[in-house]
Amino acid sequence: MNRTVLYFHGFASSSNSNKAKVLKKYISENYKSAEIIIPDLDNNFKLAVSQIHILINRAKYPIVFVGSSLGGYYASYFSTKLKTKSVLINPAIPPLKDFEIYLGENENYITGKKFTITPEDIRYIRKMSYKKYTNAENTYVLLESGDEVLKYKETAKYFRGSYLDIIYGGSHSYESLDEKLKNIVNFIGIH
Repeated sequence: MNRTVLYFHGFASSSNSNKAKVLKKYISENYKSAEIIIPDLDNNFKLAVSQIHILINRAKYPIVFVGSSLGGYYASYFSTKLKTKSVLINPAIPPLKDFEIYLGENENYITGKKFTITPEDIRYIRKMSYKKYTNAENTYVLLESGDEVLKYKETAKYFRGSYLDIIYGGSHSYESLDEKLKNIVNFIGIH
């Protein structure tokens, strides 16, 4: 079945991240029925959300979302809103606990571009969430217990009822991606 796969990178990252490149290469080379779009989401949350709305409106095929970390936060929000499938890789979860450590100036890890996070920005992004996750049947969550940024047990609890795939060890970068590519495309229904 034809699908538009929207992949969202994590906080202060870009479409040039390792996960983005691996996923794009795998899907592009093996599944001609899929369109994969990996945008450089703006570091400003409001602008990033506007970009996502535009991408949703321009999609050629039914949309599925894939996201890592903060990108997983976006993917879970929009997949729930649109009642579609998502694959979340070590995703951030509401209420973005301890996100205040990013207040002030930050630097994009890939591009080196500097940007500022304000308390208003954090309030805005926290409003984009669901107290209880209601799209479990459409969600595949990939976690590594060695994630040094996010607590995998809290994530598993939030996404209770979803398809949880927990690897013991690893890191926030999600080192097991190559092993999970086939599971990802099977879950989102690319043939």
